[in-house]
Amino acid sequence: MKQTPLIAVATTLALALSLAGPNTALADDHAGFQPDRATTALLVVDPQNDFMSSGGKGWGLVGENVMRLGSNDHIETLIRTAKDGDIPVFVSPHGYFEHDAHWHDRGPVQALMHEAGLLKINGPAEYEGFEGSGADFYAPLKAMILDGDTVITTPHKVYGPDSNDLALQLRKRGIQTVIMGGFVANLCVDSHMRELVEQGFNVVVVKDVVGAPGEDAYDAAILNASMIANAVWDTDQAVAFLD
Repeated sequence: MKQTPLIAVATTLALALSLAGPNTALADDHAGFQPDRATTALLVVDPQNDFMSSGGKGWGLVGENVMRLGSNDHIETLIRTAKDGDIPVFVSPHGYFEHDAHWHDRGPVQALMHEAGLLKINGPAEYEGFEGSGADFYAPLKAMILDGDTVITTPHKVYGPDSNDLALQLRKRGIQTVIMGGFVANLCVDSHMRELVEQGFNVVVVKDVVGAPGEDAYDAAILNASMIANAVWDTDQAVAFLD
């Protein structure tokens, strides 16, 4: 039976993936993609204590992967390099107010996060108790995030930036390309990547500035990024561009 062009492409892609293995980033070879530095920003998703601190409520999920990748140090390096190079830095945090506790239905991960009290904030008008909480920014990054130049969006509520003002803030500053990483690789980072691509932005995922709940989840996230993002870089590649 003769294959249609679409089936032939799908078959070729499936074969390539099976031969390459889950750790191969297809977009690594997108040598033709060269972002315009003047319209590029760095985005860090959820750089908060619950994911980055060993005492955080989410550390048990991502900690082993974070330690293997050196993600915390890499994120600090990227933020510092971007700021030294006058590249805009955006942070999309995750946060839940008290009224969010009354949602009727939640997915399984959302339910676990709610039960554990991850990323809880007192309320939209009063952040009493925020300092040092699981929703607060990771201490080694905090001074850079709160320097008055970093764009901190409103908290997103589920996984992607559909529920916050990230796309608005990027567009208002003329950003076309987003270099990104953060937490969690196969959830919020993946969802931010997908939505930004849908919104017309170029996206580069930095594969060693993320954390995932296990290596299978990490491999899945990077494989998705390889097929969806414009490129997948490591920290050294991102620093070389940002510096």
